[in-house]
Amino acid sequence: MKIYGKNEVQLDKIISKVVAVIGYGSQGHAHALNLRDSGVKVIIGQRAGGASAAKAVAAGFEVVSAAEAAGRADVVMLLAPDEVAGELYAAEIAPNLVSGSYLAVAHGFNIHFKKIVPRSDAGVFMVAPKGPGHLVRSEFTKGMGVPCLIAVGQDGPGDTEAVALAYAAAIGGARAAVLGTTFREETETDLFGEQAVLCGGLTELIRAGYETLVDAGYAPEMAYFECLHEVKLIVDLLYEGGMANMNYSISNTAEYGALTRGKRVIGADVRSAMKEILAEIQSGKFADEWITEYKCGLPHFRELRKEGENHPIEEVGARLRALMPWFQKNRLVDRAKN
Repeated sequence: MKIYGKNEVQLDKIISKVVAVIGYGSQGHAHALNLRDSGVKVIIGQRAGGASAAKAVAAGFEVVSAAEAAGRADVVMLLAPDEVAGELYAAEIAPNLVSGSYLAVAHGFNIHFKKIVPRSDAGVFMVAPKGPGHLVRSEFTKGMGVPCLIAVGQDGPGDTEAVALAYAAAIGGARAAVLGTTFREETETDLFGEQAVLCGGLTELIRAGYETLVDAGYAPEMAYFECLHEVKLIVDLLYEGGMANMNYSISNTAEYGALTRGKRVIGADVRSAMKEILAEIQSGKFADEWITEYKCGLPHFRELRKEGENHPIEEVGARLRALMPWFQKNRLVDRAKN
């Protein structure tokens, strides 16, 4: 994997361009604000009348339709949700995309799985921050940045890589690291990480641990603290210095228990399931399943979301977090603003 040096990641190629950010959600608000703070002209393409459009206006941006934004921009950064982006591109962006302009994304899903097929003369690139939009923004305001992956899908204008690098610099990525990858690699590893480890595997492990303790007669509050609350303590150690750093910090008892029991929890059956999940991602089966779910009105998705929200751990957690009011200060996610 190529790691770009600081001298390769310059703002020059983006400063003179108009960037249309399509979608003012988690990533959209962060990209737009960071670009503007870096001196880039930004317009927002967003459906009028919605909460996201109101937030963009409140932040001082010009908000127009996606179609108008695409027609006025040199770079169109499409940050609509994966399930929406294909239809939005076909209906509003493709007919208005200026010849020789650039289509950018922050996740390779739609390009890799060919839900979007760009015009041949466009530059197509990806700048994918390795963190949620709220972190991309908060780190930028601190003078730091979130590492970014970049990839070039096609190079109609002839300088797409340079524009991608400049974009990454403008949202703060060069303050940390900018790494080169491909649309395929980013998409498939990202989906796998989300499903098997970070968002799917971890939350199910937490719920399973919580349920095991409560079913054995322990107080729900104790189960919450031991299986969810303290996850942050461990993740911070992992984030800072890897697994060896965590083991150095925890007690010998905890380390011995982890080394001798962890593989009993995450055994051969889990690894087999991970391989199945990866195969479904690689084949495009998951992508097709998700787009079909969206087109059918998200019935299964809504049912699963409601089931998760109603799990007892959520009620216990809300009650305990209310006892710790400092959690409400400097939140990464403030639903009224971002």
